[in-house]
Amino acid sequence: MTFVDIASLAGMVLGLGMLIFGIISSAGVAGFGEYIDPPSAIITFGGAIAATLASFSLNDFISGLKAMTLIFKAPAMNVAEVISKIIELSNVARKEGLLSLEENAADLDEPFLKKGILLIVDGTDPDLVRAIMETELVSIEGRHKNLIGVWETLGAMGPSWGMIGTLVGLVDMLYHMDDAAAIGPAMAVALITTLYGSLLANWLCAPVSNKLKADNAVEMMVKEVMIEGLLSIQAGENPRVIEEKLKSFIAPKDRAAATPDSGGEE
Repeated sequence: MTFVDIASLAGMVLGLGMLIFGIISSAGVAGFGEYIDPPSAIITFGGAIAATLASFSLNDFISGLKAMTLIFKAPAMNVAEVISKIIELSNVARKEGLLSLEENAADLDEPFLKKGILLIVDGTDPDLVRAIMETELVSIEGRHKNLIGVWETLGAMGPSWGMIGTLVGLVDMLYHMDDAAAIGPAMAVALITTLYGSLLANWLCAPVSNKLKADNAVEMMVKEVMIEGLLSIQAGENPRVIEEKLKSFIAPKDRAAATPDSGGEE
């Protein structure tokens, strides 16, 4: 079951609400239309998207945009749940042997953990198990960084193209300096592109990239816990020792949740 991360959703909605409230408070409902300028939007958003597209392959660009949906989803498995599961597996291995873990692996939804268990069951050397799993960990993080990079680049391009749009508007304004009545509106339109660029960077791109980074950090820690736990099981360590070792990854206030109902075996 996938849960919605209410913080990300609420933050995006609240940020947009604050912007709309500020505009209406300043210009009134009737003046809201003054902040909508299609040519400025095309220059700013279109230019930023085009520059970002030119910086990545098409597949990476599309995948990066799709990754925005991930910020609204809570992680499917947290560190405490993983630790609890590994302790349960260590108890099984201690009572019935490492080969018994193969049956438990069939019920797991986490491919990374399942892969590690199957490597152990196959009798793979511990150093090779660590090398294989850490190589996959690096590969996963690299793919995540590509997705994050799309949003970081888009966030950097937004203000830059907003300034380009402002300069275009200023050039047009300077060509019509003889019409004093047109200077104010022309200047306003020129500055709207800067507003659009800042909005793209700070309301959308920065929150998305920051959340993706945070989610990546959590996932990397979860998988590091899996590696350490599985290698400890393979080494035949006591479940209680494994429990205490893995709990060092999380804050003291969260450690109670990492203890399975049966607790670690003495």
